[in-house]
Amino acid sequence: MSTETLLIWLIVGIVAGLLAGVIVKGYGFGLIGNLVVGIVGAFLAGFLLPALGISFSIVNPLVTSIAYATIGAVVLLLLIGLVRRAS
Repeated sequence: MSTETLLIWLIVGIVAGLLAGVIVKGYGFGLIGNLVVGIVGAFLAGFLLPALGISFSIVNPLVTSIAYATIGAVVLLLLIGLVRRAS
């Protein structure tokens, strides 16, 4: 993985973390926590969604990446929220 690719994933993850924090209210971890969750969600969704055969055909690849990362971050926020609530 090149440095440029890693930097793009980090930026996409930050945007996704902000979007996920807005979408999933009540399970957020504040600004910094949501950014970290967005970055982790971007990595997870970037690998898992295409492996599961889920893909959308959006013209701009950056928008597609942000959509994948946002989905990953929202799912991750919900899972973390459920785990926190259970314990």
